[in-house]
Amino acid sequence: MTREEALELLEKHVKADNLRKHCLATEAIMRSLAERLGEDPDVWGIAGLLHDLDYEYTKDSPENHGKKTFELLKNSDLPQDALNAILRHNAEMLGLQRETLFDFALTAAETITGLIVAAVLVRPDKSIDGLKVKSIKKKMKSKDFARNVNREHILLCEKLDMDLSSFIELSINAMKEVREDLGL
Repeated sequence: MTREEALELLEKHVKADNLRKHCLATEAIMRSLAERLGEDPDVWGIAGLLHDLDYEYTKDSPENHGKKTFELLKNSDLPQDALNAILRHNAEMLGLQRETLFDFALTAAETITGLIVAAVLVRPDKSIDGLKVKSIKKKMKSKDFARNVNREHILLCEKLDMDLSSFIELSINAMKEVREDLGL
């Protein structure tokens, strides 16, 4: 599947602008993670781009989130490990276990986007430029800040042999590369 084909699917199934931006941010982080880990950045990026393809269909039934995306993509040429990672980013609700680097990477990547965006939005200039790792780490410790962001999912970066600071830095830098698409 090409990125253009993936973007067409995203536009067809995801109407909310903020959700599209979340998917673009996740794609950017997944591409950077793939490069760092010696994986295929195109496959990892597309998985990041499409991981929430069914969110608007399943937002009221989170126990189904990921299943419809899996069904929509199962006849595509995406590798099985990408399809599995998409399912397993919602492992707890689906009764699944994360098993692979891909699984851990997608879950950590898609989760940290929320924390970074929230941190940017409270900055006076509302810009990702100048955002520091230590600021994100501090906000991670504050349970009242972006309380819907699952900190344990972000800490899955450790399963990638990355410490939290390195993961945050990679994520900020990846999102900076697509800042215009994200409005940051």
